[in-house]
Amino acid sequence: MNKYTALIGLSFIWGLSFVFIKYLVEPAGVWGTVFLRCSAGALVLVPFVWKKREEMKNGLPWKALLLVGIFNAGVPWGLIALSETQINSSTAAVLNALTPICTALIGFAFFSVVLKKQQWAGVLLGFVGVLAIIDFQVGALFTNNLVGIGTMVAATVCYGFASQYTKRHLQHTGILVVATATLLVGAGVGLLGMLVSGNGLSSALITDPYAVISVVGLGCLGSGVAHLLFFYMVKEGSAEFATSVTYLIPLTAMVWGYVLLDEPVSGHLISGLLLIFIGVFLATRGKKAFAPVGKARKVS
Repeated sequence: MNKYTALIGLSFIWGLSFVFIKYLVEPAGVWGTVFLRCSAGALVLVPFVWKKREEMKNGLPWKALLLVGIFNAGVPWGLIALSETQINSSTAAVLNALTPICTALIGFAFFSVVLKKQQWAGVLLGFVGVLAIIDFQVGALFTNNLVGIGTMVAATVCYGFASQYTKRHLQHTGILVVATATLLVGAGVGLLGMLVSGNGLSSALITDPYAVISVVGLGCLGSGVAHLLFFYMVKEGSAEFATSVTYLIPLTAMVWGYVLLDEPVSGHLISGLLLIFIGVFLATRGKKAFAPVGKARKVS
């Protein structure tokens, strides 16, 4: 398998994940969705990690794994589930496409990444795309759409940080270990969220076949297998290449949402998607633009 095959496969899996979240968030709640998603994914991967336990005798970078688990699974998946209580799965997937833009911004702010003028233009255009989705009602972003649009943007910021941090601090840690640790930490965040919020799991999780399928699909496929593919792309390519999967996710999510949830595809959504896509293209164009400052050529 090469990194491009992984990219296409992951886009189909994560496009469907937004539909699974929509089905699951009502009977499981926001943090219950995170807990079930991460736990089911971890159950798939833990047996494989156990077989390789002899290779981990020298210790693991637990601090780095903890931070990646919090910011690549626990917190953003909670924010996405919360968002889907207010917006449809297609809109959530389109906003998720901001992830490469936020990855570039986080790289600039915290990881000594140099951005060209065209990349700054891409960052700006991406956020104009967000405004297009809400018909340029800027005030609504901080009131009616704070939970929904705003929380989805916050989730992409978390993804951006986790991707850059993984590339910097976990480059020499096995993909399977990173993926499994991330899911275990995410499950802990979900469980803690359930305890703090006082919201437990509904019995509908057992009686509703859609909920059961969503737990299996979202956890085992969308978290377990998908995490392996994602961290494989980070290591074989780059943080920016891995997060570019969000180019494709909105398209597959729109199809899944329309077919499975009868969600409309509005003009505002399409125009916002196009602006975000152009912004992502500009923001991630050129590998040299993401070199560390100490190794970067002078850019205008």
